[in-house]
Amino acid sequence: MPIKSRIRTVPHYPKRGIMFRDITTLLKDPVGLRATIDELARRYAGMKIDKIAGIESRGFIVGAPLSYVMGKGFVPNTAPTASKSTPMPSRKVKGCCWWTTSSPPAARRKRPAS
Repeated sequence: MPIKSRIRTVPHYPKRGIMFRDITTLLKDPVGLRATIDELARRYAGMKIDKIAGIESRGFIVGAPLSYVMGKGFVPNTAPTASKSTPMPSRKVKGCCWWTTSSPPAARRKRPAS
């Protein structure tokens, strides 16, 4: 069964014209969740990956088990927001992304161009 079939679509949420993809139906299905993590691990196997970075809640939920399966560290990230505060203490690394302050210093440094 395709992974997409395990994700519920809520039409017109939060406003008309938006199709919200509710992954809670996937998360509560152990076969679907395992298939998702295994498919992502297969997709990125063989690539040079140092860490798995997950953005916000969905990224945390999928990124943590993916990093476990791939034997990589996991770095939780918050998305930049329009407000002056973010849900987690964070800092922006110029030209890179948002890192939580709990990330190890080596993970926060921008890698030099090779």
